[in-house]
Amino acid sequence: MPIIKCFPDKSIIERDRGTFDEWCIYLIRPQIKRYAPKDIDYFQRLIELSQYYSAQKIYEDFVKIYEITNTETSPHVLEFITEIASSYHNNTIEIDILYTILYLGMVAEENKANTKLGKRIKRLGMHQIMIDKMDAITAANFSKGMKWQQISIECKNRGF
Repeated sequence: MPIIKCFPDKSIIERDRGTFDEWCIYLIRPQIKRYAPKDIDYFQRLIELSQYYSAQKIYEDFVKIYEITNTETSPHVLEFITEIASSYHNNTIEIDILYTILYLGMVAEENKANTKLGKRIKRLGMHQIMIDKMDAITAANFSKGMKWQQISIECKNRGF
């Protein structure tokens, strides 16, 4: 279980084997047992943070990370995420953690066998919660049961 990133509050993000593959992301927080963050949880928190920082800023910063994400976990991108998070003042560490989780999720999506959507699936969720103002539960479950072609159309309709 490689440690991917450590944070000033002693939180740690690791990657390890999960239910489906070796790309599962785990978060360890002080006094909180190791767990795999779920889309619904970090989507909800980002929606809450959009009350303090504009949804547009949160989305645009996410897109900066999205654009440089590929199949490899890059120390450069992890540092870039920390730089972006520094502009969130009182929530720097939390944003660093949330964007790192999203980044690693995108890397995992890019590495899925026979992927047709890759990282676009995470961008769709972020677009839905920040731009379309969809609630976290609906966005997290939106693509379940859909064919990849339908999801791809949803992405194309939003410009990516």
